[in-house]
Amino acid sequence: MIRQSDIRHMVIAGAGLMGASMAQIFAKYGYTVTLYDIFEAGIEKGKELIRINQAASIEAGDLTAEESAEILARISYSMERECFRDADYVIEAIVENLDVKKEFWSAVSEIAKEDAVLTTNTSGLSITAIAEAVKRPERFAGMHWVNPPHLIPLVEVIAGDKTAEETLTIVKDVAESIHKKPVLVKKDVPGFILNRLQFSVLREALNIVENGVASIEDVDNVMKYGLGMRYAGIGPFETVDLGGLDTFYKVASYLFRDLADTKEVTGLLAELYQNGDYGTKTGKGFYDYSGDKAEKAIDKRDKTFIKLAKCLYSDL
Repeated sequence: MIRQSDIRHMVIAGAGLMGASMAQIFAKYGYTVTLYDIFEAGIEKGKELIRINQAASIEAGDLTAEESAEILARISYSMERECFRDADYVIEAIVENLDVKKEFWSAVSEIAKEDAVLTTNTSGLSITAIAEAVKRPERFAGMHWVNPPHLIPLVEVIAGDKTAEETLTIVKDVAESIHKKPVLVKKDVPGFILNRLQFSVLREALNIVENGVASIEDVDNVMKYGLGMRYAGIGPFETVDLGGLDTFYKVASYLFRDLADTKEVTGLLAELYQNGDYGTKTGKGFYDYSGDKAEKAIDKRDKTFIKLAKCLYSDL
């Protein structure tokens, strides 16, 4: 298998939000990148996303115009699957559908070099199940990035049942080479680590709102100005150690039994979904994003994340 130090050419499948962001990150750290999509409109969208992200980085003072130009020069675009033939490392960031991903990997793993490292950016689908379609699945692993990937440092490296330890090490080293913070998911469980934690919080947040305990705005404020601020600096286990295991044990003894444990998607989330209210992409979700409110919300999020990243990770 190829060594991390010999990896030069990245091919990223899917020119959407995730793939476009990944492309510019790898290019920033000196990799040559090909961004692949099956649709010309997808390629154009990817180019525009990269332009927007680069402009924001220049405005924030993270890049000069000259540095941005160098990054853009390292990125090429393709609609031909033959581009995978020269890849040292492949990241798939296409639609979150198991059958579509398996069809993709069945073809691409035949085209790619025998020693190329292959990864999927699935948010929670089984790595083992996707790998059923992969030629030489020992070189295949999950590499889950967090949206927006050009700003969030975390990358989950996920082992499938047939993933070689060498592959996991290479994926972790690649993540570190672009100043990401990789974590290893040793077992291929649905949702991995981040989404299991995220959806546990979401389930309880919905339960609180639906039972009239607090408003949507106040639940968000608890996260932003309380738990979110705390967890930006220390994790849940560190929090317990610093707060006292005796205290947390006593609270857990009565609170665990009262927390939401529904197994179905119901209530407010299901209602919004069924109404076609998908958030910023449709102009309405838990909040109103009509007019230019969606653009302003995304801009505010990105500027906040840039400030947080500077505070937490001075090496980024």
